[in-house]
Amino acid sequence: MGAKEIIAETGAGQHGVATATACAFLGLPCKIFMGAVDMQRQALNVKRMQLLGAEVIACTSGNQTLKDAVDTALSYYIENPESYYLLGSHVGPHPYPKMVGFFQSVIGNEAKQQFLQKEGKLPDSIIACLGGGSNAIGLFSAFLEDQEVKIYGAEGGGEDTLNNTAATLNYGIPIVFQGTYSYCLTDENGNPIASKSVAAGLDYPGISPQHAHFKRY
Repeated sequence: MGAKEIIAETGAGQHGVATATACAFLGLPCKIFMGAVDMQRQALNVKRMQLLGAEVIACTSGNQTLKDAVDTALSYYIENPESYYLLGSHVGPHPYPKMVGFFQSVIGNEAKQQFLQKEGKLPDSIIACLGGGSNAIGLFSAFLEDQEVKIYGAEGGGEDTLNNTAATLNYGIPIVFQGTYSYCLTDENGNPIASKSVAAGLDYPGISPQHAHFKRY
């Protein structure tokens, strides 16, 4: 595709490590944008990325978590179109959520296959954490046609108040945020506010439109 470098954002660090691994294998320059707070919380994954040759860039604006990593990566991509943005969270403008959902579907496909091999039937229910949403959409996608399987998403509750939570589907309202229209934690004027969770990757104030659809229907 002619890209001179690969860039990505990461919250808890798994996508960053995966991207750094692929770039090391292919001999491609790699920049990973990560919130400064998340870098402290996930220092081992930061070290893994660096050992693989990636440049890990600390995002020091805002809440210094996943939201700010996405903001910084998008801004960098706009200013450096010769880069390729390998977005790992299930967020951002179309077609990114669709692409991420497709690639992450390996999680659900393997989980479904393994459960059928082990138990000889489908599970009664499945559950995944909701933050950036990629892990959850990966698991959920394999079971969407199986009406007998209940689907649960777990959000970072924080202190269970609007100003101290990451529970977007419980407390958010629909707005345009980071290029997509979906639920987001906001202040009284409808402006996005910082989410709060002790878990890196769950600390995100928005949610993908597909997860919002699951909540409503």
